[in-house]
Amino acid sequence: MSIQWTLIAGFLYVEVAVVLLLILPIASPIKWQKLFKSRFLQSIGNQASIYFVVLLGILFLFLLDAIREMRKYSGSLDHGDHQHLNLEMQEHMRLFRAQRNFYISSFALFLSLVIRRLVILISTQATLLAQNEAAMRQAMSATTTARSLLSQRTIGESAQNDSNEAHDKAVSELKNQIKELQAKNVELENSLTKEKKDKEALKSQADSLTKEYDRLSNEFSKLQQSSGDKKSD
Repeated sequence: MSIQWTLIAGFLYVEVAVVLLLILPIASPIKWQKLFKSRFLQSIGNQASIYFVVLLGILFLFLLDAIREMRKYSGSLDHGDHQHLNLEMQEHMRLFRAQRNFYISSFALFLSLVIRRLVILISTQATLLAQNEAAMRQAMSATTTARSLLSQRTIGESAQNDSNEAHDKAVSELKNQIKELQAKNVELENSLTKEKKDKEALKSQADSLTKEYDRLSNEFSKLQQSSGDKKSD
């Protein structure tokens, strides 16, 4: 096995180990989230997308090379004359290596996508667990507050009975003030209605005066025209 394929095979074994660590219940999602947010991984995470794309590109190129080798050696075996056993064994060996490289590169590419998806899912689960815990704490605090308010209300009901008379007195005073305001409102509405009627009467009177003025102007102009015609005759 060449150096590059040895490195890819080693990378595949590391990916298998990482997938097993992420799947097995070794640590909780919150602990994984703390590990993902460590300083080292955060420093790498700023450019993680670039590294991931470069890694996928390299694995994809090796996958294409393995596919090319498979097609090359499978074609030579199909068109061979099968007379030289030694050459045929070498071709079979090369085809086997090409197929092995194909599986190594394809599984490495697939596990890279699986690891990325697992990391996203674990981070999302840790966030949801933290939100759930915060919501439970908030609900417990709200329950405690509600209980304290109920106890205070029970204590305040006894004190409220003593102040009912003052409350009723204040309510009656407010009712009297409301009645006075309603009476003033009625008076204002009546005055507004009267002013509106006066305004409409003035408007109709002004319209009649305007019409009368127009009529007199027309008659005056007709008289001027008739007098002018007589003088010309």
